[in-house]
Amino acid sequence: MAGRIEDYALIGDMQTAALVCRDGTVDWLCLPRFDSHAIFAGLLGTEEHGFWRLGPAHAADAKPPVAARRSYRGDSLILESEWDTPRGTVRVTDFMPPRDGAPQLIRIVEGVSGRVRMRSALRMRFSYGRVVPWVHKHEGRTVAVAGPDSVWFDTDRETYGKSLTTYSDFTVAPGDRIAFTISWQPSHHQPPPLPEPEQSLEATEEFWREWVEHCTYHGPYREAVIRSLITLKALTYAPTGGIVAAPTTSLPEEIGGVRNWDYRYTWLRDAAITLSSLLRTGYREEARAWREWLLRAVAGDPENLQIMYGIAGERELGEAELDWLPGYENSAPVRVGNGAAHQLQLDVYGEVTEALHLGHMTGLARNDYASLLQLKLIRYLEDHWQEPDEGIWEVRGPRRHFVHSKVMAWVAVDRTIKLIESGDADGPLDRWRELRDDIHRDVCERGYDKERNTFTQSYGSKELDASLLLIPQMGFLPPDDKRVIGTIEAIQRELSTPDGFILRYPTQGEDEGVDGLPGDEGAFLACSFWMADDLAMIGRVDEARKLFEKLLSLRNDLGLLAEEWDPHLQRQVGNFPQAFSHVPLIDTALRLTASGAYGG
Repeated sequence: MAGRIEDYALIGDMQTAALVCRDGTVDWLCLPRFDSHAIFAGLLGTEEHGFWRLGPAHAADAKPPVAARRSYRGDSLILESEWDTPRGTVRVTDFMPPRDGAPQLIRIVEGVSGRVRMRSALRMRFSYGRVVPWVHKHEGRTVAVAGPDSVWFDTDRETYGKSLTTYSDFTVAPGDRIAFTISWQPSHHQPPPLPEPEQSLEATEEFWREWVEHCTYHGPYREAVIRSLITLKALTYAPTGGIVAAPTTSLPEEIGGVRNWDYRYTWLRDAAITLSSLLRTGYREEARAWREWLLRAVAGDPENLQIMYGIAGERELGEAELDWLPGYENSAPVRVGNGAAHQLQLDVYGEVTEALHLGHMTGLARNDYASLLQLKLIRYLEDHWQEPDEGIWEVRGPRRHFVHSKVMAWVAVDRTIKLIESGDADGPLDRWRELRDDIHRDVCERGYDKERNTFTQSYGSKELDASLLLIPQMGFLPPDDKRVIGTIEAIQRELSTPDGFILRYPTQGEDEGVDGLPGDEGAFLACSFWMADDLAMIGRVDEARKLFEKLLSLRNDLGLLAEEWDPHLQRQVGNFPQAFSHVPLIDTALRLTASGAYGG
């Protein structure tokens, strides 16, 4: 069985990523890209679906021992895990060097004290655990081949095959350093170069050290902010600038439930808010690369803007179910692709426009096509903002007039008016100012419940929605407006878990809810950070700080967050690590620091 979601560490090379469990098992790795087929899919099944364990040897009928300590080396994505055994202590260093050639996962075993028996057990299964590759020797190297893929395994230790698994048994003493590397290569190409683990380790550490030095945040939450920024960088696909929402698929929002989705794509919403956090902390190059990705992805067809694209801008992300995988803790189905790609979500226009606006305001070099795209998006919204849509949460029930969607349509128009007023674009100012007023009036009249003094999830509904917390953050209404305060307090009453975290919206258990799905889900971490933001904005800064620091305590020992927190099981759930959780962590830290609302 796979570990708990929070038991995993992330390593990656800005083109793909691996998850490493506390017991030294790599249970998830897609090669060569985030959205490629997994060669280790044990996370969503069993060991039969692929894994690589490296740690102290143990009895066949015993569980693998878990590391006594683990941490990232400084401000990097280099994982160090240490085991204390009766015979000594051993350290394993795991990393993926930023690449300009074959992707590599490198694991270096180092003896710390005593003499420790170690074992590497490598079981490669291609196509998400379905295909057993042909494993053979080639000029002293071990290679696994299946169809278009080959994976090369290199070490100077003796290896042997047993039960369709490649093993290596060895002993480490103080000062010993023994490296193991896998490298991916198209099967019709020549073998990849022999790895140079020590040089790669030095270069990887230098890469992260130099990258972190660009961070402009030096406040009291720097450790949490830096780790979140590194995580966001790791979720960026370097060749194109696209940003994945998470490196995993089908980690459940409810253990044993059906809310299992593939997040290895670039949501415009997630990428846009990621961009805003990067810009606010000094990372303009990532912002520029994402803007170029956006312009290529949307191309000349902004009227058919999708909510998500592939990491290179692909449009077709057809959804399928992998019925040979039982799912994480039997949470089925396991899905690849995402059928929500072609939903209508009007809020995306606002998020994209807000990101472009922020880039413009922070001095990102002018791009005339970006301004042209912004104008085209508004022309589309002029004709379509009054339509119902699927909304920010991608409901699979009927379309509604979601209040958040209308608010973000207002944001899109407002930011474009500001662009024109700055002299960097031309457009019908008077007409669009009137449009902005019309949308504002419509939301306040049709999306507000006067009796309860709260905005609602959609026009005419009684349900609440945590996305309403963004109303003051987007400048739709000032924080001291009684309707804003009423909405914040209503969400606290009706969408809070017993421990004070925030649900996205009400669910109905076994019955289908507003999202068209049965079952429940955990507290959505992004919404909980939004609540902390709002509390700070309305002057309740002590309460905001306490909630923020409580949210920080949910991070795993490496500072990583999944999408949600299950208040009943007291554990992380959903895809991991999740950009949509780490971005608002950064934003809230910046707001609390600016307000002086922090402890210590």
